[in-house]
Amino acid sequence: MTGCLTTFGSTGCAENPVSIPNKESEAMTFSGIVFDKDGTLFDFNATWGAWTAGMLADLGQGDQTRISALADALGYDPEQQVFFPDSIVVAHTADEIADALIGVLEDVDHADLVAIMDEMAANAPQVEATDLREFVAQLQRRNIKIGVATNDSEAPARTHLKEAGIEDAFDFIAGFDSGWGGKPEPGQLFGFCETLKLDPKTCAMVGDSLHDLKAGRAAGMFTIGVLTGVADHDTLAPWADLVLPSIADLPGWLDQQSG
Repeated sequence: MTGCLTTFGSTGCAENPVSIPNKESEAMTFSGIVFDKDGTLFDFNATWGAWTAGMLADLGQGDQTRISALADALGYDPEQQVFFPDSIVVAHTADEIADALIGVLEDVDHADLVAIMDEMAANAPQVEATDLREFVAQLQRRNIKIGVATNDSEAPARTHLKEAGIEDAFDFIAGFDSGWGGKPEPGQLFGFCETLKLDPKTCAMVGDSLHDLKAGRAAGMFTIGVLTGVADHDTLAPWADLVLPSIADLPGWLDQQSG
């Protein structure tokens, strides 16, 4: 991947484009790194784009007017099978997504709808942003504790991680319903640090949305944005200490810091 490097106000071209607008030029080492799931560990539109078309067809029971209304509520383009950058699905919790859909599915109970969505989401094929087994192994070799903080429910999140063969590699996994709250509040990140006895100042939060980065900032962590969601570089940069094309570029950046 090619592009331009922006760091500390200067710009030049590099094979792995990054931006670091908010930190002084100093080596960064981490005791812990927390990852968002959708759009970070897994490519967002590649995973959820086509799958959502099927979900809306099921929920809309074949009624095109209802399906269109559901798509509008989600901020989803059914023709291109992609989400708009301001889609509620990008960063909000399953509860909040259900709230948006209830206006169209008035005959469905809220709790039942969340359960239906969780069951359907657990069966969605996940497209990895990189080879996740090798990726987490590289972090483990660096003795970095790793966690997942997602606004998805914990059960489908664990299913996705298990199917990728990496659930057991994570030291901490939290969904919005795990007792720590959801992002952009920092509760999940504080839970990660409390559980593993880590100082937030020695940890990083990695995500594809402003909810992820705002949570990281609120927790006092280094914030890393990735472009495998729907937000672009300019959207993430004001809240990110570092922006990378994807998590695949993180080990190389860590090597540069330690080298």
